[in-house]
Amino acid sequence: MAIKSTIFKVNLQIADIDNGYYADHALTLARHPSETDERMMLRLVALAFNAYQLQSVCGGDGTLAFGAGLSDPDEPDVWLKDFTGRTRLWIEVGQPEEKPLLKACGKADAVILYCFNHAAEVWWRGMASKLTRAQNLRVLRVPTESSQALSALAQRSMQLQATVQEGVLTLGDTAHQVSIEPLVWK
Repeated sequence: MAIKSTIFKVNLQIADIDNGYYADHALTLARHPSETDERMMLRLVALAFNAYQLQSVCGGDGTLAFGAGLSDPDEPDVWLKDFTGRTRLWIEVGQPEEKPLLKACGKADAVILYCFNHAAEVWWRGMASKLTRAQNLRVLRVPTESSQALSALAQRSMQLQATVQEGVLTLGDTAHQVSIEPLVWK
């Protein structure tokens, strides 16, 4: 019998000062059985960093949601679709292979990859030259200390506040706070 995903409920208050976006999001996160709390929370961070695009790209008439991610290789971890169903933003978390990333670049207007963990530098050295032709791809590196600290925030029911200011996202609840400043690799 297959192990089912674990469901997490998140009330996320976003104050993106950099982009003038302020909103509350009631989210459901499904953590795949092979996914760690760290990776799941990075998906949430990626959504918080890019939520402003609901307004700036879609004029408020779009959907920002979690994709199937690990459960379906043809779907992103997070995506933004406009009211016509067009994929405006495709977000991946981790260190994926070259082919799926390039395929995503053909399906979406923009693709953002959030790399994390201690092996990210090794992965990037092998991938950087292969991804140069992908003009609509951004690659960001989340520092290991920050990504690992996110696990402390993972609860089945979460009340979180996210503030984005000067390129730094601060995510926290009443007991913990984590600051994340991604490095731009591409």
